[in-house]
Amino acid sequence: MPFERLEIPVAGAALVADQFRSDGAAVVMLHAGVCDRRCWREVGERLQGAGCNVVAYDRRGFGEVAPSDRPFRHVDDLLAVIDAVSPNDPAWLVGSSMGGMVALDAALEAPERVAGLVLLAPAVGGDPELDEAAYVAATNGLAAAIDEAWTAGDLEVCNRLEVRLWLDGPAEPEGRVGGPARELAFDMNRIVLANGEDHADGASGIDAAGRLNEITVPTIVACGELDVPTKLRRCSELVDSLPNATYRTLPGRAHLPYLEAADEVAALVPIASTAAG
Repeated sequence: MPFERLEIPVAGAALVADQFRSDGAAVVMLHAGVCDRRCWREVGERLQGAGCNVVAYDRRGFGEVAPSDRPFRHVDDLLAVIDAVSPNDPAWLVGSSMGGMVALDAALEAPERVAGLVLLAPAVGGDPELDEAAYVAATNGLAAAIDEAWTAGDLEVCNRLEVRLWLDGPAEPEGRVGGPARELAFDMNRIVLANGEDHADGASGIDAAGRLNEITVPTIVACGELDVPTKLRRCSELVDSLPNATYRTLPGRAHLPYLEAADEVAALVPIASTAAG
């Protein structure tokens, strides 16, 4: 097994992590809101082989970590993880969707702890919520069907529709991605849905959208070309707002590209290519 299981203490909880140990620079990986740390295992193995010291952890309310019953901030938890695994040097952060939002918050909250960012269709704190009708249209109607299933308490239908939206892509046929990747997506999101929404959400309160010009570390922004169109547009805008950012399109991928193309996602991390070379 290429990784070790860690428990990292934070205020009021212990986070569970996989560490792909190496002697190289630290890379901390932050999962999407429909995933947990297991989504990064194939990428972590490849980055470890390229000389990176990789840690992927479950945030509160995901995977093996229970939701919090008290106020907390995900960004504080992330900084505690960086301190635990890379106390002397800043770490690269790889964040997907909601995990990307936490990574951006950390780059603003403690820039000295962040060496660089790889952001996969990140959410951005402070962004306005999309108009409901526009979002339903952008998701090819799946957002409305998900809301209906959630309201009806049908979590299995909700899970199936969310995996179709985020793994396959809103305009793609259901089952475009199959096999172990799809089964893992179902299993991870089933835990998220079962945990529900009646708990502290861990928001940082940081208006990242209004402060993007302050983030000067090297940044890769990537988005699958099959993702929700509004995600693609926002990623393009981010590159224009971040002073040191580069954009990468992932052809034939949707919102969770690491589940179907671990090699492509690992190759986005600049220090991995440097170490491999």
